[in-house]
Amino acid sequence: MSYQSDYDEKRRQFLQKTIAGITVASIPAWYAKDAIAATREQDAEMPKKVGANDQINIAGIGLGGSKGGFRQGFGDTQNIGSRPGVKRVAVCDVDRTHLEEAADIYGIKDPKNLYKDFREVLQRKDVDAVVIGTPDHWHAQIAIAAMKAGKHVYCEKPLTLTIDEGKKLVKVWKQTGRIFQTGSQQRSDERFRLACELVRNGRLGKLKTVRANLPGGPTGGPFEKKPVPSDFDWDFWQGPTPVSDYIFEKTHGNFRQWLEYSGGMMTDWGAHHNDIAQWGLGTDRSGPIAVEAIGTRHFGHDCFNAFQEFEVTYTYPGDIKLITSNKGENGVQFEGENGWIFVSRGVIRASDQKLLDEPLPANATRLYMSNDHHGNFVDCVRSKKQQPICDAEIGYRSVSVCHIGNICLREGGRRLEWDPAKEEFKDDKVANTYLSRPRRGPWKL
Repeated sequence: MSYQSDYDEKRRQFLQKTIAGITVASIPAWYAKDAIAATREQDAEMPKKVGANDQINIAGIGLGGSKGGFRQGFGDTQNIGSRPGVKRVAVCDVDRTHLEEAADIYGIKDPKNLYKDFREVLQRKDVDAVVIGTPDHWHAQIAIAAMKAGKHVYCEKPLTLTIDEGKKLVKVWKQTGRIFQTGSQQRSDERFRLACELVRNGRLGKLKTVRANLPGGPTGGPFEKKPVPSDFDWDFWQGPTPVSDYIFEKTHGNFRQWLEYSGGMMTDWGAHHNDIAQWGLGTDRSGPIAVEAIGTRHFGHDCFNAFQEFEVTYTYPGDIKLITSNKGENGVQFEGENGWIFVSRGVIRASDQKLLDEPLPANATRLYMSNDHHGNFVDCVRSKKQQPICDAEIGYRSVSVCHIGNICLREGGRRLEWDPAKEEFKDDKVANTYLSRPRRGPWKL
């Protein structure tokens, strides 16, 4: 099948699934009609031919392994690389077993296309874009290097480990003009978009509170120190973080529960739901002005040390509160003087169905529409006419909300004043020490 016929068929199937999915999910009829019309309009604007000269070569960096199911990096690289006119040409991982598993499934046979060091991948002139699915402490380092090397970037959330990393990443993104998509895929779901459009257009009246309900984090440890597996480069995995003894539970998914490498559920699920809160508030490129918190973590030496229980209250201009906690039904709830709208994956409901059923006026504010997060990235790389729905600055600003919350928790929950323009705490030298971290070895930004 040619690129063009394959492309047309996939778009046709997608439209059918969109129509069916909207009906089943009880999206209001008026919004379903608008979404289908907009999708068809986007389809008409797509290139009529996707020829051999339009091929996009991608490399997956940080893939994950099959034990317990493939991780996000593998899925992102698999999905993006399956699009018409996109080819997976190289893979990179510090775990040799994971690397070879992915290469085998992707059909990458030549060993010279398998790498441990991402810097060697970035030297390849035939790589147009990279997909970054590494642990969080590597995201900014690799993304910045990739953009400087002229590569477009799809990077998993949470986009950064610190505020300082995010500021530097956004600066390089603006300087290079590379296409950048953050893996906050809820932005490409019509339910979340509908909720945010209704809120942005005043459907709830004066907005009072937004609740971002996340799962709680696990407890665990102390964990046993073990010899480093022969197929795993533990020193490279640690990268810019401090050297420590090898503990299996620090790696392969569980890294999220260690503040050395991630931020617990606050940055894992928080990067998703706080992102939707920011979207609904219209603060995609800004943030809160104050934060206070309560939280607990049960940890000791060689134990998970991220906060397992938390309630973080952010204040936004207009005295709007965003409450991010590990309580309540997983999802985001916007509350205003006219009622509430709750949205989660596969679910949208309101205190009064009329809040959803009444169409928005013709002059309403409409948000960026993407119904396919990976496809949105590919389309933007191919056309280079616009950035994807969750570009580098949006992705960074969303996770910065999570970082501010974790910093507050680590400071005992005391109220901190935040300056979203300067991206620092006001008159608080202690809190500002958390905005960056020392980086080990050659891993400078």
